[in-house]
Amino acid sequence: MLALFQEPDKAAEAAKALAYANNIGPGIGAGLAAGLAAIGAGLGIGRIGGSAGEGIARQPEAAAAIKGNALLLAAFVEGVALFAAVIGLILSGK
Repeated sequence: MLALFQEPDKAAEAAKALAYANNIGPGIGAGLAAGLAAIGAGLGIGRIGGSAGEGIARQPEAAAAIKGNALLLAAFVEGVALFAAVIGLILSGK
């Protein structure tokens, strides 16, 4: 490591690579945060929809209540996903 800083060419090259990593890193992190939030929301909403469909198939008379609850739960999941994506994009600006 000490030899790296004794050679000016290699030190400049290392500084350039570090500056590039500092510029691209937050963008990659924001993309990962938004992508993972979207994947999580998709899985959550899929599970809610599947369970709601199964519940309606078992008890058709409770369809209205199940639909209302499923819609409310899907909105909560989507809100959390949107919040995670926004936080990821805000942190990418720092």
